[in-house]
Amino acid sequence: MTSQAADGPETVAASRRSKITPEREREFFDAVLEQIRECGYDSVTMDGVAASTRCSKSTLYRQWKTKPQFVAAALRANRRVRFVGIDTGSLAEDLREVARAAGDWSHKDTKTLQALGQAVTSDEELAKALREALVEPEIAALQDILRRGVERGEVAEGHAALDYVPAMMFGVLRVRPVLTGEYADAGYLVRFVEAVVLPALGLT
Repeated sequence: MTSQAADGPETVAASRRSKITPEREREFFDAVLEQIRECGYDSVTMDGVAASTRCSKSTLYRQWKTKPQFVAAALRANRRVRFVGIDTGSLAEDLREVARAAGDWSHKDTKTLQALGQAVTSDEELAKALREALVEPEIAALQDILRRGVERGEVAEGHAALDYVPAMMFGVLRVRPVLTGEYADAGYLVRFVEAVVLPALGLT
């Protein structure tokens, strides 16, 4: 087999992709997500990201064929699970810690969710990446916190409010900017937990 035959399209593509270092890839991802937050998804272009990161547009297109694929990859690379590790031994205090953790990142993540709102309704890959990066890991961690509370006997198994705690927490993060023009910071979220979530679970 000749060298040219061995270097088929997939091999050549892999070779091209390998030229991007992890640090450079992180720069591309940070740039596209920051532009989405500031300008909105529709206003972001591969040309714009290439210009802001001083690279050629062809570099981005070789690695990520379309803007949705690029943004999906950036979302997955920025996945952070903030609620993991919260375990004070008290469900009420755990939920207060969840509120504080959510408040620390609500501005950036809520802006991302808002900016991608329309785009994710028409692109399933983008919607899947958004759920995997910003929603599902946090819900899983929150459900673990609730499960431990049930196991400790703080809340009855099957309590009607348990299934709605994730919706309450994520709902208030999304809706406060709409209602008041302000993001839900840690203080606001702790007050929300104490006034709404804990009473719903029969806790204080």
